Amino acid sequence: MMRRVGILGGMGPQATILLMQKMLASVEAADDADHIPLIVDQNPQIPSRISHLIDGGGEDPGPVLAAMAKGLVAAGADALAMPCNTAHHYAGAITSAVNVPLIDMVALSVIKAAGLVGLDGRVGILASPAVCKIGLFDAAFAKFGIVPIYARDEAALLAAIRQIKAKGPGPEAARLLAAASEELLGQNAQVQMIACTEFSLMPHATAKGAAAFDTLDVLVAAIKDFALSRGGKTEKPARKAG
Repeated sequence: MMRRVGILGGMGPQATILLMQKMLASVEAADDADHIPLIVDQNPQIPSRISHLIDGGGEDPGPVLAAMAKGLVAAGADALAMPCNTAHHYAGAITSAVNVPLIDMVALSVIKAAGLVGLDGRVGILASPAVCKIGLFDAAFAKFGIVPIYARDEAALLAAIRQIKAKGPGPEAARLLAAASEELLGQNAQVQMIACTEFSLMPHATAKGAAAFDTLDVLVAAIKDFALSRGGKTEKPARKAG
């Protein structure tokens, strides 16, 4: 039997649904049983990562994520995954609460980026300003000598994210994302990571000439690999409990 992966979802809800759609599309299925088994906790009531990390006054999402992780493991999850880049800042709260691995979208995406640019390259990051503020990818990139490049107009990116959460992936949000991607190209960051799962809803909004990939696609492939490994050793990287 395939192993089941628990999804810490709701950040935002559309991104979690997109993950599930991508999981379905990743499998050539002849019947229902050929698809990847998921246990999904779609919880849009998780405290805002933006409020906690950017505004500085919001509730800590860590305890809620830890409680969700416990529930998913109790329901039979053999590993956990989280379709939200920024929320990986709270990975320690999750892994300390359970005894199954968290499939690490951040580390896996850095490995993919490193393969595209080589050592000492430059990678553009299309993400929430919180990702830059907390240096979510920085330590992992430093191991490869790679410099992450962030768009300067953080307010525009935050506005795009808020628009997508409120109204879906509309043309104004796409314009703001394209402008950020174009700016990164101007800073010699041709390889770009779509590192916000709100932006995953409009991957074609990146600038012409950018070699962009979506961290959500990286996570989908890792979930599939884990599920199909049928009880063998968990492939690295994954964050283990403790």
